[in-house]
Amino acid sequence: MLGSSLRILVVGAGIAGLAAARALRLAGFRPQVVDKLPASTVAGAGIYLPGNATRALRELDLDAPVRPCGEVVTRQRFLDSRGRQLCEVDLTTLWDGVGECRALPRADLHRVMLSGAGGAVRHETEVTRVEVGSGETAKVEFGDGSSAEYDLVVGADGRRSSVRVMAALGSAAVPVGQVMYRSVVTGGPKISEWTAVLGKRAAFVVMPMGAGRLFCYADEAGSTAPPDPMARLREVFEGFGGPVPAVLDAIEIEKVQVAVTDEVEIASWSQGPVVLVGDAAHATAPTLAQGAAMALEDAVVLAESIRRAATVAEALAEYELRRRPRTRWVLERTRDRDRLRDVAPTLRDPLLRRRGGTIFADHYKALVGPH
Repeated sequence: MLGSSLRILVVGAGIAGLAAARALRLAGFRPQVVDKLPASTVAGAGIYLPGNATRALRELDLDAPVRPCGEVVTRQRFLDSRGRQLCEVDLTTLWDGVGECRALPRADLHRVMLSGAGGAVRHETEVTRVEVGSGETAKVEFGDGSSAEYDLVVGADGRRSSVRVMAALGSAAVPVGQVMYRSVVTGGPKISEWTAVLGKRAAFVVMPMGAGRLFCYADEAGSTAPPDPMARLREVFEGFGGPVPAVLDAIEIEKVQVAVTDEVEIASWSQGPVVLVGDAAHATAPTLAQGAAMALEDAVVLAESIRRAATVAEALAEYELRRRPRTRWVLERTRDRDRLRDVAPTLRDPLLRRRGGTIFADHYKALVGPH
């Protein structure tokens, strides 16, 4: 068994890093957490947590402080571009016995995770070098010129992970040909369900987030972020029906976030005592909203593996063996759903009216089971 004196560094204080720190502390370890961003950085927009994310939060004993945040979502509705019903998914039935689905401000989730991680995060502390030698430790150098040896380094620094590059585990994330827009809206239309309006190679999703707020995200095929995101949103979605016109009218220009979507698929998640979690290891397009869920599950499984193993190498091998099939499922189902989005509406929409509820529910089928 690995002792509690194991020297552990977690790089990144986002959802993945804070979840890893929380899980490791619950397992009896005392990880250090560093992040290159200042403490004043506030997570923007909103986040949707499917049932398996809630289950992982429960295993981290963080479900109670999250429960007052945001709003529970019990149903998904899919509409065509004119706002006519295509299909529905009953989320209560889908995730029965697993956990509720919830939409909430990302800042609220980050606050809960930060409190649950325990110990201080060293902000504005950049890792500049990770040296994996022939021994069982890794030497880490920081931007201030200091360095330290660690028995385990957890790279939780996102899809553009510098740890991934420095440990020679993979290079840049690969664009998937999708541009994503996110915003939180107040004063918009009254919406009680997760609602997606599907167009031609574009989709607009909106859901209630509590306190009169709506979380909305939209995507279109493309490879370059536009210089004026609000103007582009109106250009792409001005002809859409359903709640889209009222939401567009309520969006504040300065609150629109835009990004080119990419994914990470690498051959190995660890090199010596360096391991990746969350998006650093297996980022996907956000189509299934599984980024946070996979990061939370990674944290739980990594801590379990370390607690049981005789060596760090054994623990990291078990962690990857357990997690790869599940994250691979998410990647494949994400690609499936994106391909379906790209089918011409004249072919896609009749199919979704007949079988859409089953198709979309099946995308989560493997995730209902334990991780």
